[in-house]
Amino acid sequence: MSKDFVVNSLDMRTFARLGARLAGDDALTKFGRLLVESAAGVGPESRVRWSAQGQARPVAGTADQVWLHLHAEVTVPLTCQRCLKPVQVELLVDRDFRFVADEKTAEAEDEAAVEDVLALTRDFNLIHLIEDEFLMELPLVPRHEVCPVAVPMEAVDPDFEAAEAERPNPFAALAGLKRDKLN
Repeated sequence: MSKDFVVNSLDMRTFARLGARLAGDDALTKFGRLLVESAAGVGPESRVRWSAQGQARPVAGTADQVWLHLHAEVTVPLTCQRCLKPVQVELLVDRDFRFVADEKTAEAEDEAAVEDVLALTRDFNLIHLIEDEFLMELPLVPRHEVCPVAVPMEAVDPDFEAAEAERPNPFAALAGLKRDKLN
């Protein structure tokens, strides 16, 4: 039995029951929220490669559990927080998801589960899941291992230094008052 699946409206129960597989090679520009986090200058070489495999795992005494294995990878241009130049950051997601009846059950079981637990829907958006997982994989402080330019370790502003030199020292005036009082 062959069935076509739509990635942004996926019937997860049927997808898992059939053990179906989907794969894609999409432009990073298709993932708007991830694109917002990236540095300017995303080129056509920025591709998101992903695959998703559904699986129905039998459980004694109940209906089969719905599982999804997701593998996705992308190289995202970010801004190095050390030198402020672009840095290519590789993101990799290789994770299993178990689906349960509703949000309340998912929330209750997610804390104790090793796998991620999501609510089962008939119109699951796989692209949003991929994007969510990439957003969680972004480094807090992106940076090069070794920056391509010398990183200035101090900041000197000649105008600030000149203004400081021109301004009289307030303690010098106090010292003058103290001298006058002693005389």
